[in-house]
Amino acid sequence: MSATGDEKIHGSGSETSSIERAEIYERPRGWRGLYYHPATQVCLVGFVCFMCPGMFNALNGLGAAGQVDATTSANANSALYATFAFFAFFSGSVHNVLGPRLCLLLGTWGYSLYIASYLATNIHPGAGDFIVVAGAILGVCAALIWTAEGSLMMAYPTEAQKGTFISYFWAIFNLGSVVGSSVAFGSNYNSTANKVGNGTYIVFLVLSLTGVVLPLFLADPYKMIRTDGTRVAPIRYPSWKTEFISLFVALKTDPWIVLLFPMFFASNYFYTWQFNDYNGALFNIRTRSLNNFVYWTAQIFGSFFIGHFVLDLRRFRRRVRAFMGWSIVVVLVFAVHLWSYYYQLTYTRTSDPPTAVKMDIHDPGYPAHVWLMIFYGLLDSMWQTTAYWLMGAMSNDPAKLAVFTGFYKCFQSAGSAVVWRLDAVQKPYMDIFISTWVLAAAGMICALPLVYVRVKDYTEMDDEALLARPNVERLPEASERR
Repeated sequence: MSATGDEKIHGSGSETSSIERAEIYERPRGWRGLYYHPATQVCLVGFVCFMCPGMFNALNGLGAAGQVDATTSANANSALYATFAFFAFFSGSVHNVLGPRLCLLLGTWGYSLYIASYLATNIHPGAGDFIVVAGAILGVCAALIWTAEGSLMMAYPTEAQKGTFISYFWAIFNLGSVVGSSVAFGSNYNSTANKVGNGTYIVFLVLSLTGVVLPLFLADPYKMIRTDGTRVAPIRYPSWKTEFISLFVALKTDPWIVLLFPMFFASNYFYTWQFNDYNGALFNIRTRSLNNFVYWTAQIFGSFFIGHFVLDLRRFRRRVRAFMGWSIVVVLVFAVHLWSYYYQLTYTRTSDPPTAVKMDIHDPGYPAHVWLMIFYGLLDSMWQTTAYWLMGAMSNDPAKLAVFTGFYKCFQSAGSAVVWRLDAVQKPYMDIFISTWVLAAAGMICALPLVYVRVKDYTEMDDEALLARPNVERLPEASERR
């Protein structure tokens, strides 16, 4: 069989070695070709996250999840990320047994429950414990949805398309946060209070419930053919025991992934200071909503810039692009945190308690403060896109990528659990800020040896450790299963 011209147009020198040993298939045409196109499927996964994690981010980005007292929200997030960290370590194995569609379907329910808990607390103020329990349940669900998302997003594109596909997903996913932030801003524009009303939570809940049904429309991953004609090669394991062993096989055969663990740990750590200790501490609710809107909007542009125009820039070899992406993120880390340090010197928990009069959008000092939120959004999106791209550069095997994504979410959530708990027990803002800066810098420094040694100009079959295991059972080809 042969690939069509459209399928070959994305080929590059970086792909040649891995493709030449793979069998080439003809992609479907017409409407089936559109539906089974890898970009279409990645965008559908993006819309699942638009409706569920996107609404969660819009809620959290309000600071204290739209409440006056940030303690309950911080405790809920600490519980969420503690369970997320534990289950994410094994979620790659669970994913490889259950499959991505079922993981996405099961994972979406937790977001609706979490949003509903805030609505319940707004109606019954004594129901704060419900939020914490819902957060713990969401941690389990989030491990499933994010592992499935990461595996599909990194496995469907060719090696030359990974940055672009990641940016597609990240743009759609964060568009959900933009929409949610717009709802919060519009419904609270005339409010100078420090919390949102029931209507905001109801809209978020309805949107998240819509996301629950979207995984049913995803294509069977076993029928997917990339744009270069190579088939996505999913596998299944004969037992749960063998699948859990794959966790240690991935670490043993590709130990360089350990150098990304500090980057993973820091990747959501900075949210606590941004959302609770900056946005939540300094601004009233309508201003927090606007800050939230520009933050998530900036993420769309940041991800697309670094994914499409840097990490997938074809005029340079993949190794060169890896160093370019790493350098841009490092510069942003230090520039943004120096700027933040200047602001952090001006306030403390004592000087700006939750009941104090907060900064409004019409205050003269506001424009400079909102620009910091914009640059934090750019930094976050470029950080996450680069992390996913580096993992994608290490393998094209969806089973191995699911394990890597599980590691990513495990350490990411562990960092979040720690810092949200520190915020809940009222640690000084400056202490949390300095720890955020140090961990961000350390994460990028630790990633540098991996970029130098492990990122190659193309992926070899030797890198697909899980795919090559002798006790792995391949699923039959689509033609064999008819």
